[in-house]
Amino acid sequence: MLSSLRLVKSFGSSIVGLKINCVKMSSLTKQDVGRYSRQLLINEIGKEGQLKLKATSVLIVGCGGLGSPCSYYLAAAGIGKIGLVDHDKVEISNLHRQIVHSEATLGMEKSVSAKKSLESLNSSVEYQTISHRLTRSNAVEIIENYDIIVDGSDNAPTRYMVSDASCVAGKPLVSGAALKFDGQLTTYHYDENTPCYRCLFPSPPNPNTVTNCSDGGVLGVIPGIIGSLQALEVIKIALGKRPSYAGKMLLFDGLGGEFRDIVIRNRQKDCIACGDNPTITRDLIDYEQFCGTPLCDQSQSLKILAPEERISCHDYKKILDQNEPHLLIDVRPALQANIVKLDNAINIPLDQLVRGDGLQRIEDLADSGPEPIKKIYFICRKGNASQQACRFAQETLGQSYELKDIVGGMTSWSNEVDSSVPVY
Repeated sequence: MLSSLRLVKSFGSSIVGLKINCVKMSSLTKQDVGRYSRQLLINEIGKEGQLKLKATSVLIVGCGGLGSPCSYYLAAAGIGKIGLVDHDKVEISNLHRQIVHSEATLGMEKSVSAKKSLESLNSSVEYQTISHRLTRSNAVEIIENYDIIVDGSDNAPTRYMVSDASCVAGKPLVSGAALKFDGQLTTYHYDENTPCYRCLFPSPPNPNTVTNCSDGGVLGVIPGIIGSLQALEVIKIALGKRPSYAGKMLLFDGLGGEFRDIVIRNRQKDCIACGDNPTITRDLIDYEQFCGTPLCDQSQSLKILAPEERISCHDYKKILDQNEPHLLIDVRPALQANIVKLDNAINIPLDQLVRGDGLQRIEDLADSGPEPIKKIYFICRKGNASQQACRFAQETLGQSYELKDIVGGMTSWSNEVDSSVPVY
């Protein structure tokens, strides 16, 4: 009954049309009529439309900033079955935007936390939790059990994998993204003209040019807006109506308060995922290798320096305790250094080191005391920018100084040395 949303015609692996078969759908209960009464009064929905929603299954990949509002509104609207995919656990940094979670579910698996919240909203919906990672080996098998797929992920490998698997399984994909004050939305693989993600981006972006919420930040209301619009697209598809952003992309500028649409290219006949002769099959590719980044939302740890060119937080604490002469250079942006920094740290952002007068400032500071300072340490948020700064300083300053970075940065300092230092 929940799988009555079906393909009418297949073109390659693209979807040409969707049709709801209501013959075997159950009728609405008295409770259903009361709960969904305001929807039932809409001409475009009515009883038959509500039955279509009840007969539809939706898989939400990611129970985070986008998946939270999307799942809430789909559950509230009466979607029959909702699958919740997320392998992470709820952290306090999630709560400003991931509204399906709460302080009471900190440390809980996100899929379980989401189910708990959604059940309190609408217990008549069937919820399925998938708390393990979506991978190349299980993605198609999981996706093919649902009618509509929602991508709420935050990294390129997962986006490619979910899009490819949706193509193989013949499912429409409603995809959203949010970063800082900006958001975007499109529906992929809806009919023979609608592209998949790979049609638009056949090659992955350079890993060094990609920023996620963990690094770039996001205002919580932005994914709230985009996730709500994703729910609206899903509801339209479930009702048998064309989604607004199939063949178009919505761009939202939250700072300027502006929405604009752009027309995107049609399905590419030579696309390896949804083209006339696709080569992407159930045996999906290695997406981490393809994109050069891991299948997760966390920042990638760089390995630029050799172990002997780095110092642990514990060893640096000993240097502080022994009052050894040195400089500690915090290379995070000033915005981050203003949140929290070590008392003895001097903030010289990485950009200033590489493109400005940062190195000259370090030399001036090292020579400003009665005795020249020869030991210089670099620290950042997680240990990536500090490695870049240290390597650049080594190449520029030569052998004049002993230059090292602090492994793990401020995050490790909080975890290993001083738990009173906040982590962001």
